[in-house]
Amino acid sequence: MATMSVISNTPHRIAVFCGARAGARPEYIELAREFGFALARRGAGLVYGGGSVGVMGAVAEAAFSGGVSVTGVIPHKLFERERPEVSRGEIFVVRTMHERKARMYKLSRGFAVLPGGIGTFDELMEVATWNQLGFHRKPIVLVNHGGFFDPLIGLLNNVVTEGFLSHEELSCIAIAMTADEALDQLGCAATPIPTAESVLEEAPPAPQHISAV
Repeated sequence: MATMSVISNTPHRIAVFCGARAGARPEYIELAREFGFALARRGAGLVYGGGSVGVMGAVAEAAFSGGVSVTGVIPHKLFERERPEVSRGEIFVVRTMHERKARMYKLSRGFAVLPGGIGTFDELMEVATWNQLGFHRKPIVLVNHGGFFDPLIGLLNNVVTEGFLSHEELSCIAIAMTADEALDQLGCAATPIPTAESVLEEAPPAPQHISAV
């Protein structure tokens, strides 16, 4: 599957879709941390679902500790379940899941998909549908560490085989095995200026903040 180019002069902010659970194996949390640190090394901001738990919380903690912009978006109904009061970064509390997703899409230049459950698949399919219908044109990358997404990739290829999706439409979803490979495909510069390390030396991370929308 090929990547899709994005032309923009604004700083990179990448939305990460992932689980609010830790999963059955510790490697999922390790991958989340690796992805957050990789974002910070490249000076790219994070947009996420606003929770402090599971894979979601781990990627936010790592990006925040690396000194880059971290923005969470969470609906009121999940406020207690996903504990945003201890989440990292600026947190927007919205009314519905639809508003959550729309705001995340608007804030982001591309989407990385890490291991997660039904909500993660819902977000993936929606942004892919928006690309297919021309509502936006932003890259999507599955971070297929350990083959987590192999069954989904097989399903999508079968959808093409059965004539319900074209190869061109499917090509909006790229596949990466590592965090750095995913960020390369999302167009994040490998050597940002200033570096994440220099940000850490010059100033501490911005305080977290919760805003109702």
